[in-house]
Amino acid sequence: MRISKLNYVAVGLFVMAAIIGLVGAVAMLTGRTGDTDEYFAIYRNVTGIKFGTQVIYEGYPIGQVEEVTPEERDGGMVFRVDFGINKGWRLPSDSRVEIAAPGLLAAKTLSIHAGASKAALKPGTQVNSMEAADIFGAMSSLADKVSGFLENEVKQLLEGDVKALMGNVTEVVGGINKILDGDGKVLVKDISALVKDMSVRLPEITTNVHSFTRKMEVAAGEVLKLVSSENRAQIEEIIDNLGKSTAELDKVLKTMDGVIGNLDKLVSGPEGDVGKILSETRYVVESLSRHVDSINQNMEGAARNMNEFSRQIRANPGLLLGGTPQEDQNKTR
Repeated sequence: MRISKLNYVAVGLFVMAAIIGLVGAVAMLTGRTGDTDEYFAIYRNVTGIKFGTQVIYEGYPIGQVEEVTPEERDGGMVFRVDFGINKGWRLPSDSRVEIAAPGLLAAKTLSIHAGASKAALKPGTQVNSMEAADIFGAMSSLADKVSGFLENEVKQLLEGDVKALMGNVTEVVGGINKILDGDGKVLVKDISALVKDMSVRLPEITTNVHSFTRKMEVAAGEVLKLVSSENRAQIEEIIDNLGKSTAELDKVLKTMDGVIGNLDKLVSGPEGDVGKILSETRYVVESLSRHVDSINQNMEGAARNMNEFSRQIRANPGLLLGGTPQEDQNKTR
């Protein structure tokens, strides 16, 4: 008996430990493992920001985004981003928070840039925000500026700076000649070493090129099989069938147009059999309206008879087998 109780206690403790471990794992995954301080920032564009977005402080993760709420201000729409960070974390009052991505393919984060102020922000207050940089817009603007700059500079260069450019080119060529005269031997030695290295690696390169060529031949063979005459014939047959199906569909559409036209004629101008049907329907409705009172009276009488019949059957079920009705005791009284 004691052993069974010990087994129950051990199983209960194991289940409780498993539940506690599961709750702890979920808390670790959601990032809610302790108390947090709440702050918020205002942005005009929150692309990539949602609940759970990581908040980092100079590259160190300290919290996550809790909520993104749109608000209307000054005739436009802005977005309030509420986020929580580790409780007790000190944020200088001149800190700025920016929507940024650590890498080109990385997810967006709220990156807090630490300020130099000795005063700290209180929890629940607003943090100065920086709008996310638009790389493509900046590149487009830069391209426009470069295009205008090149147009002006090229005109000036062609009109007045050609001689100066030629003089600079002459000086550069002279410098190159001096370099060649002084360091020519060193350059020749380097080129010789490079040629020797290439001669050692040339067989390996040739082998790789040959292997690549064989793979390309195999791929070309597969492509030729794909565009064989049989496959082309099947493709042409499919195209012909599609053409025939299109023609049949055109015929069906024309037939449907005729049917719809006939229906329009029937609806807009009822004639012939449709007129007869309408007149007969009108006559039936008028006849029913004239005799509806008598029909109702007959139905009421039939209902009273059915009630009387059911009352007598309940009083004397033998009537169903041909018995005599039971005397009405109310008459004797």
